[in-house]
Amino acid sequence: MSALATARPVPHPAASAEPRAANFLTGMLVLSRRSLLHSFRDPESVLMAVLLPVMMMLIFVYVLGGAMSVGGQAPSHEQYLSYVLPAIALTAAGFGASFTAVVVSNDMTTGLIDRLRTMPFPAVTVLLGHTVASMARNLLATVVVMLVALAVGYRTDASALSMLGALGLIALWILAITVVFATLGMLAGSAEAASGYGFVLLFLPYLSSGYAPVESMPTWLRVFAEHQPMTPLIDAARALMAGQEPGADALISVLWCAVIIAIALVVAAYVFPRRTSR
Repeated sequence: MSALATARPVPHPAASAEPRAANFLTGMLVLSRRSLLHSFRDPESVLMAVLLPVMMMLIFVYVLGGAMSVGGQAPSHEQYLSYVLPAIALTAAGFGASFTAVVVSNDMTTGLIDRLRTMPFPAVTVLLGHTVASMARNLLATVVVMLVALAVGYRTDASALSMLGALGLIALWILAITVVFATLGMLAGSAEAASGYGFVLLFLPYLSSGYAPVESMPTWLRVFAEHQPMTPLIDAARALMAGQEPGADALISVLWCAVIIAIALVVAAYVFPRRTSR
C-alpha cells in the first residue's frame, strides 16, 4: 500500500477550535452542577449559608435597632433595618464564599484535579464550576434575606432599576470574594487551613459603615473603615436601595472589586499549574 493511501489527513486548526471551546463549556457546566449537588447534599452548610444571615439580621435589628440612631433620626427598628440590610447581604456573601475554599482544597488534595487532567476538558474548569455554584448559593441567600426583610417591615421607594443596581453591586462582591476564597483553597494544604485563612475577611463588614456610622468610631479605626472596600460598597448599595444616587461610591466599589478579582486571578494562574503538576 502506498504512503499516499495510508497517510491521515491533517485537521485544519480551525476545525479543532470549536471542540476545545465546547469541551471547556461542557466541563464548566458539569462541574458547576457537581458543586451545586454537593452543596445541597450537605444540608447543614446550605442552612448555615441561608439561615445565619437571616438570624443575624433579626438579632441586630431587634436587639440594637431600638438603640441605634442613624441618619440623624430617632432610633427605630425600621430605620435600622433599612440601614443594616446591605451589610447583612454582604456579610452573608462572605460566609457563603468561605465554603468554596474548603471544597476547592478538598478537590486539590484528593486527586480530582489530576483525574481531570486526563479528560478532554481543562482541569481549571473545576475552579470555574465552584465559582458559579458559589454565586448561585450566595444569590439565593441574598434573595432569602431580602424576602425576610420585607416580611418584618422593610419598605423602600427605590425603583426596580435602583434595586437591580444594588443587587448588581452585591453580586460583584460575591464574585470577588468567591475568587479570593477559591484561590485560598488552592494555596491551603488542607480544608481546615483553607477555612482559617479567609476568616479575617469575614470581619470586614463589621469594620465598616455596615452596622454603625464610621463617625462614631475611634480615629484609628475610622481611618481603616473609610479606606477598605466594604464601606463604599455598603454605602453605594444602601443609597441605591433607598432610591438615592450612590455618587462616587459605586465607581469606587467597582474598582475595588476589579482589583481584588485581578489579583486573585493572577495568583491563581501562577499557583494552579504548580499545584496540579505535583
